[in-house]
Amino acid sequence: MTVRRLSAGLVAAALFTPGLAACNSSGTPTADPSASPSVPASGTPATSGSAAPASGDAKQTLLASTREISNGNFRFSMSGVGSTAEGRVHEPTQSAEMRVTIGKPTDDLFMKLDVVHYKPDSWVKVELGGTTASSVPGVQKLNLGKYQHLDQTRIKGNRNLGFDFDKVDPAGSEVLTQGITEVRQTGEGAYAGTIDVSKAAEAGSVDPTVITALGAQAKAVPFTAKLDPQGRLSEMVIQIPAAGQTKAQDIRITYSDYGNATAAQKPPADQVVEAPTELYNLFN
Repeated sequence: MTVRRLSAGLVAAALFTPGLAACNSSGTPTADPSASPSVPASGTPATSGSAAPASGDAKQTLLASTREISNGNFRFSMSGVGSTAEGRVHEPTQSAEMRVTIGKPTDDLFMKLDVVHYKPDSWVKVELGGTTASSVPGVQKLNLGKYQHLDQTRIKGNRNLGFDFDKVDPAGSEVLTQGITEVRQTGEGAYAGTIDVSKAAEAGSVDPTVITALGAQAKAVPFTAKLDPQGRLSEMVIQIPAAGQTKAQDIRITYSDYGNATAAQKPPADQVVEAPTELYNLFN
């Protein structure tokens, strides 16, 4: 198993890239028993007395539901096979925090990341474990139990370790929604349809290797979505089918606390060291 680059602010590739999924001793990706179950595409049937919006209207409703995300004040979570991520974005203070877990301690390689951005600074705490962790170059300098302060000149423009406050959504839900090819309303604030994930690669949340493995299936991947009472996106579940060596999986993205997220907390000075070269090499 190799450690690939972590794109989209350390979150998305951990969830969408097969190479970062947990592996067993044979190198085969293992399913996460705690991963979200499949969400039926039919959802809750709309009442017969209500007129369901046309596909175009439903798509516009979903596009509109992502606008609040751009204000940069929310909490989010993402989960997929063997990986989870959660965090918050607080544009008013130009701060963000993300906690990522990839695999389990019993896997070949287990990784936990606690990333804090407070412009102009960024820090990351790394925990590497598993039976093959000792083979990671410089692992002794990475597993320090402290936050490693990042040199901004070495991560500028690098989505592996940086955070772009001009593009505050780690999952790129607006771009994902633009890739919707068919959608219907299935209930109050509930939608289901298909999405062309090949058009959503620029979101950073769908790895090109996954799209390639899907082939023609990438043109119509099932999804469901839910909106909160204010019409804002609260959940999107993309049901990635099995392809090649990749097992079928559900990718679940959630948003909450719109307008009520709090600023990220800078790590205490006595818990900070400067990041070594080995850290930049790991994510480049």
